[in-house]
Amino acid sequence: MNSLSRDAQVKIMEGTVANAEKYLGQFCMLLASYTRKTARLRDKVDLLIRHIMDFANTENPEMRSCLKDFGEELSKVQDYRQAQVERLDVKVIGPLKAYGPMTKSKRTDIKKFNSVRNREMKELEVLQKVKQRNPSDRQGISLSALVEAEANVQKASVDVNHTTHQLEEIIFKFQKEKLKDLKNIFSNFVTIEMTFHAKALEVYTNAFQCLQDFDEGKDLEAFRSKICISDLENNARPVQTHGPLDTQRSMRRQGQVSEDEQDEEEDEEEEEEEVEELQEVSDEDYNQYSKIKKIDI
Repeated sequence: MNSLSRDAQVKIMEGTVANAEKYLGQFCMLLASYTRKTARLRDKVDLLIRHIMDFANTENPEMRSCLKDFGEELSKVQDYRQAQVERLDVKVIGPLKAYGPMTKSKRTDIKKFNSVRNREMKELEVLQKVKQRNPSDRQGISLSALVEAEANVQKASVDVNHTTHQLEEIIFKFQKEKLKDLKNIFSNFVTIEMTFHAKALEVYTNAFQCLQDFDEGKDLEAFRSKICISDLENNARPVQTHGPLDTQRSMRRQGQVSEDEQDEEEDEEEEEEEVEELQEVSDEDYNQYSKIKKIDI
């Protein structure tokens, strides 16, 4: 393999590692932020549930029962959200974090290869200098120096070839693991999200039904019974005794009754006297008396 093709090969390896370090680091940072915001959302909804429960305790039984059932359903969603956060941290964020030290390790392997290759280039330069000391007098060149330089070049070339082969295997394995991991990481992300939303949809449906089952009319009747002042007064008002005016009216009515009784007694006495007189008079006197009484009447 010539140096040009080897340089192109190294650039591809370096680009593979650099891109993985850059973009997987961004994925890790963004998904970690997403997970933290999901956890904060869980905390906010937990706070909302506490306020709903506190408010429910101030309401009538119908609304109190409805809101408590609704809050319990929302709490179940937050349990699923907590599981979502934990799974994202383990199955998504964790594997992405591992690529930080992994890419650094691969960059170290590439640097090691570059140092071996640079040593080979230096040995080649030394060999060239030895050969160029006196090109016209080849016999004047130190044979031992030439042999040593060529041996060093040969050794450096063997090291480069060996290191190149190792680096190829390392980067190929890294690429294979990266592709597999990305597939699993994003598959886990989607699965976690689908599981949460499926469970949440089921619970939200129950929460919606709790609200629909709430009987507003019954709650309003209970509320009206608490605030209807006239009914409360009518039920709570004691039987009042007669006032001064009523007492006077009652006395007047009693006086009128007494007077009527007296008149009736007088009328009865007069009728009895008239009967006695009628028994003493003749028929003719009776007729005349009757006419007179009729006129008086």
